[in-house]
Amino acid sequence: MSTPRDLRHITIPLVHGSGAIPALGFGSLIPDPVAAKQAVKAALEVGFRHIDSAELYRTEGAVGDAVKEAVGAGVVKREALFLATKLWNNNHRPDRVKAAFEASLQRLQLDYLDCYLMHTPFAFKPGDELFPANERGELIYDTEVTLVETWRAMERLVDEGKCRSIGLSDITLEKLKAIVAVARIKPAIVQVECHPYLPEWELFDFCKQHGIVLLAFAPLGHGMEPKIVDDPVIKAIAWQVGKTPAQVALAWAVQRGTALLTTSTNPAHIKENFDISPLPQDAMQEMQERIATSIRLNAVVETGVPGFVPRPTSE
Repeated sequence: MSTPRDLRHITIPLVHGSGAIPALGFGSLIPDPVAAKQAVKAALEVGFRHIDSAELYRTEGAVGDAVKEAVGAGVVKREALFLATKLWNNNHRPDRVKAAFEASLQRLQLDYLDCYLMHTPFAFKPGDELFPANERGELIYDTEVTLVETWRAMERLVDEGKCRSIGLSDITLEKLKAIVAVARIKPAIVQVECHPYLPEWELFDFCKQHGIVLLAFAPLGHGMEPKIVDDPVIKAIAWQVGKTPAQVALAWAVQRGTALLTTSTNPAHIKENFDISPLPQDAMQEMQERIATSIRLNAVVETGVPGFVPRPTSE
């Protein structure tokens, strides 16, 4: 891959959908809806054109309001945006998928979605409870629906024209291979935890072979220990190129060919996360070969329970 001159505006064409996804994306996992709306507006004003949400985050309304105001103010046109949200685990039954999708579309105040992702490959008991549990507090999984059945229902959303692409999130390579093998409409995007401490090279290679965009969440490690921005290799490169360690980690992600999502409520951090520049090829090589830490920070791929998302309390 040749080194691009401007990483901020890179888009990746969707082989299995229409349009292209901006590599730099902004995530809306922000518990306070007022803060979420302000953060999304700030991201759009800085230049982000890819906004990610989910039914589980309970921020779809805030995202919809922010987008509507930004479009109304002439900051951006709807057709220049890539807007995505996710199907939650309690709606995996095929007869629930379309209703869940349309409810998200309504909360987002949109006529169509650029991508609809299955939030995890784990099905929970269908119903209104986001985290259905038995009397012992144990999650109740739904064993009467398969991953393929849910995917078929998502394919029908594309057929009906209100969803331009579909994808998967929090999925292992083994489960992704099973879907790709039988899918009529292949996943356009696979969203997983991915950062210099979890580069997911094998999954990334499979995605490239099949024209799937790998979309990295927590590209900076979600601020957890061990902190990626404190890594000595990354800090040394940051000093050499005159950027922050965060900007180096984000540039590495885009330059290797993945898309990514950052999240912040701090306007200065939002601007910093967008203002990335290409790294020298030897720095890219150094990050691949010299970073010694290897860790997964989110166990969602094992349970279907996102580790970074606060459990909603019953209302």
